[in-house]
Amino acid sequence: MNLLDISTKFFMISFFIYCVAFMLYGLAVMGRNWRNRDSEKHTQKWGKIAFVVTSLGLVAQLVYFFTRWKGAGHTPVSNMFEFMAFLSMMIIVAFTVVYMIYKKTLLGLFAVPIAVIIMAYAAVFPQEVQPLIPSLQSYWLKVHVTMAALGQSFFAIGSAAGFMYLLRTVDFSSKSKLDRRQQRGVEFTLFSIVILIGFITAVFAFRLGGYEAVFTQEKAAQGAQTTATVAKVEYNLPPIVAPHDSKVESYQSFLGMSKPLFDAPSWMNGINAGKKLNSVIWSLIAGTILYALIRLILRKPLGEVIHPLLKGIAPDDLDEIAYRAIAIGFPIYTLGALIFAMVWAQIAWGRFWGWDPKEVWALITWLFYSVYLHLRLSRGWQGRKSAWLAVLGFIVVMFTLVGINLVVAGLHSYAGTN
Repeated sequence: MNLLDISTKFFMISFFIYCVAFMLYGLAVMGRNWRNRDSEKHTQKWGKIAFVVTSLGLVAQLVYFFTRWKGAGHTPVSNMFEFMAFLSMMIIVAFTVVYMIYKKTLLGLFAVPIAVIIMAYAAVFPQEVQPLIPSLQSYWLKVHVTMAALGQSFFAIGSAAGFMYLLRTVDFSSKSKLDRRQQRGVEFTLFSIVILIGFITAVFAFRLGGYEAVFTQEKAAQGAQTTATVAKVEYNLPPIVAPHDSKVESYQSFLGMSKPLFDAPSWMNGINAGKKLNSVIWSLIAGTILYALIRLILRKPLGEVIHPLLKGIAPDDLDEIAYRAIAIGFPIYTLGALIFAMVWAQIAWGRFWGWDPKEVWALITWLFYSVYLHLRLSRGWQGRKSAWLAVLGFIVVMFTLVGINLVVAGLHSYAGTN
């Protein structure tokens, strides 16, 4: 067994350990009402057990990281699988730091699932080790990417604490216009999370079923009169959307659908444009179905179901945790995603700034959290306003990581699926 095989096994081991830790956090929080147990002692006991299990998962993930590093010959943060796997590990590191400061067991019930979901999302992408392109063969790869990911991880913990604050303070029994707006905002956030889970579920379900469809797209080579290049694109989700102006090479029918419903628009450039649009559509379909099934089982909004779990925690503590996590992450992100990134850009491309889409959205993320800290410290924005900003901020982070890499073409396109 080589190092890469060992790395893959420890990645899966850490994933399952985190799943067990999540269940233990749930037992610590929800089990306190069983059999008239002392709620505080029960939460502390099982919370400590859950934290120890989480730490074991982190150890296993560190083994994954360093064995893959050794086997690949470079820091494993160069494509979407590697970076999202690294981000999930950094989220657990950030959670560990915040937990050691505040000792809030309930935070694990929200922070650990973020890492689990991101690990599952990472596994959607090809896991083969790929050689580094010249611009990535630099010491600055380690410094820029790792520090940016660590900063984003603290933003994730701040977002989790902010969302917990909203779930704790929103009055789900109220019919007032303001409270109804807050209820809808919380429910939409939960729906967005379910959309991502639905996409991951759909990908693995069709992957286990062996689904595959292949299209070819012919394009004339630049400067050539008779030659052309033929590109292939493989789908692992039934193609509702085909690549623009493409031919079917192989196609498995699904639910009576023997061909794609339509082609990707011509303005969507690239052979993978149709595949990306197809993934977005399947995310909405799978996520909506999953959300509808959950609502059918629970017979009430998800936020209303989760709300009672947070009754034993002070909202001010959650507000403080969200602010402190973001305050810790901001200078780390500033160094990693902006300053060190510009130094690397100068070395790799001969300029500090070039308005590449990834660079622009990294700056937007930095400006957003600058505004958050300004409003928090200078304008006294606390409570719900601050919590909503924390939640929206991590949405901006995820668009910077996922949306830009997979939707918008640019110099950072190497971080895509292949």
